[in-house]
Amino acid sequence: QVQLVESGGTLVQAGGSLRLSCVASGRSSSGRTFDTFTMGWFRQAPGKDREFVAAISWTSTTTYYADSVKGRFTISRDNAKDTVYLQMNSLRPEDTADYYCAAGETYRTVVVRDGGVDYWGKGTLVTVSS
Repeated sequence: QVQLVESGGTLVQAGGSLRLSCVASGRSSSGRTFDTFTMGWFRQAPGKDREFVAAISWTSTTTYYADSVKGRFTISRDNAKDTVYLQMNSLRPEDTADYYCAAGETYRTVVVRDGGVDYWGKGTLVTVSS
């Protein structure tokens, strides 16, 4: 079974930066591992639905971002460390949310972008103060 564990969430002032990490372990029922998954980050603010933030292909050649974070957030991955990152710069109070790591057993990045997620982490809280 695949497990995803996020870290890095904390309280930060508006305009600040933060890097989230997500470490994967295990393999899927089909035998696949992190280095072949499409990975993503989603977030859920209080009282709102979970929304897409960013996604990255297994080779790191393709990335997608929500319009609200484009130019401020960067998703990356290190397959040797089974880790995906989300670098967040110029943070705003509206970025406050629980951030969830997501993995899709697909080579098509758009699938994860559109919510086709097979595994979820438990989330890490990011709070941006004004």
